[in-house]
Amino acid sequence: MGALTHESLVEYLLEEAYEVAETIETGADEAELKGELGDVLLQVVLHARLAEERGVFGFGDVARGLTQKMIRRNPHVFRPDGSLQDSFPATVEEIVLKWDAVKKAESPERSTPFEGIPVALPALAQAQKTLDRAERAGLPPVEPGPPAESVETGLTEKMTTEAELGELLLAVVRSARNRGFDAERALRGAVRRYQNRHL
Repeated sequence: MGALTHESLVEYLLEEAYEVAETIETGADEAELKGELGDVLLQVVLHARLAEERGVFGFGDVARGLTQKMIRRNPHVFRPDGSLQDSFPATVEEIVLKWDAVKKAESPERSTPFEGIPVALPALAQAQKTLDRAERAGLPPVEPGPPAESVETGLTEKMTTEAELGELLLAVVRSARNRGFDAERALRGAVRRYQNRHL
C-alpha cells in the first residue's frame, strides 16, 4: 500500500459520512451511531496528522478553528469571548438571517448565493441546497415547465409522507432509465441552468 495522502483518503471520508447518514436514517441503535461517528472522526484525525507531518496544522488547530468559527458565526448564541449570550433569538428565521449575514461578511468576494455549494454533491442534495440558498437570497422560485407541473400538482394534492416522495422519485429515476436518460446528470444540469440564470 502506498503512502497515505489527503487525496487517497477522500473516498474513505465520503464512505464513512454516508455510513453515518445510513445509520441515522435506518434507525440503528446509539452504539452503532457512536461507532460510525468514531469512524468519521478517525478520518479527520488522519487528515490532520498528514498536515501535521508537513508542518501545516494539527488536530488541535482544527478543533480551535472550529470553535472560533462557531463563536464567530453564532453571535446570537455566543459572545466574542465564547461565553453564552443572556438571551437568544425568538425564531429560526432570525437565526438564519444572522448566520447568513456573518457568512456574507466573512466572504464578501462571493458574488452569488450558490458559491460554496460543492459541485461533487449528489444531484438531489445539490438541488436542495441551491433552492434553500435561492430562497434565503430572495431569488424567484423555480418555475416548473409542463412536465413538472403534474408532479407539483401530485405533490401538493396527494403526497403526505417522505416515503411517498421517495417512491415518486424512484419512479422518476426508473422512467428516466427506461428512456436511456441519466437522472443524476439530468438533475445536475437543471440545477446548473437554474444557478446560471441567477448569476
